[in-house]
Amino acid sequence: MNSRIVGVCLLLAVFTLTEGMSLRGVGVEPRCRCSGTESRRIGKLIEAVELFPPNLHCKETEIIATLKNGQEICLDAKAPWVMKITEKIMANRSP
Repeated sequence: MNSRIVGVCLLLAVFTLTEGMSLRGVGVEPRCRCSGTESRRIGKLIEAVELFPPNLHCKETEIIATLKNGQEICLDAKAPWVMKITEKIMANRSP
């Protein structure tokens, strides 16, 4: 009886670990990418911007900027200058 309980617990642990690994393997993070955001104007330093809509693992829209030096930072989606950038990106995506 005890060996069955231990076996079931080990099996559940393996499923839990492999599920987390499979999510990372397909590019899905099991949590939000951003732990903090930048609201200061840094437009001249930005090389590229990526938008990540809310998903099962993160309820916030995340905006990640890659700077010209290669560093990635999260932008504050509520900052007025970031809102303008987001609007431009969305306008360029629309057909």
